[in-house]
Amino acid sequence: GGGETSQPPPPRRYNEDTETAALLASTVKLDSCDFAAFDCLFFPGGHGPMWDLAEDPVCIKLVEAFWASGKLVGAVCHGPAALRHCKTAEGSYIVDNKRMTAFTNTEEAAVGLTSVVPFSLEDDLKSKGADFSTGPDWAPRVCVHGKLITGQNPSSSEQCATEVLRMLSGAPM
Repeated sequence: GGGETSQPPPPRRYNEDTETAALLASTVKLDSCDFAAFDCLFFPGGHGPMWDLAEDPVCIKLVEAFWASGKLVGAVCHGPAALRHCKTAEGSYIVDNKRMTAFTNTEEAAVGLTSVVPFSLEDDLKSKGADFSTGPDWAPRVCVHGKLITGQNPSSSEQCATEVLRMLSGAPM
């Protein structure tokens, strides 16, 4: 992140919330974290990942390192945008031949942002070889493919998080 975007300005309540603004101003940068102590990398939704995480070289390297070490990688809604450029050690896309989901073209159209987002998340993941699975718009849908856990939309957040926690605990499917 840090570059200019076409995103709207933050809502007034954000500007008036000095406590939250102070916390965000002191957010730790990805490249300064010790991720060896983490067992899972999870990307929440919202449109931000489409601009910030999708093209961030630090984020890409982080995902690739987690994947190579066999750790869980999860994402919901627009969070899978962070996976779009990530590759395995062999050079294929991490999403290639993986059953997964993310915010769909029809959901993007329903919120009227198809012409605003920098790319179609569904089309991009499919172009990288993802076995993209869609459920009804706005209904919970979670896909698990090995160590990749994805949720389609905001309604999928709880189920996706539950699946991540189940896998982290080592519980059987």
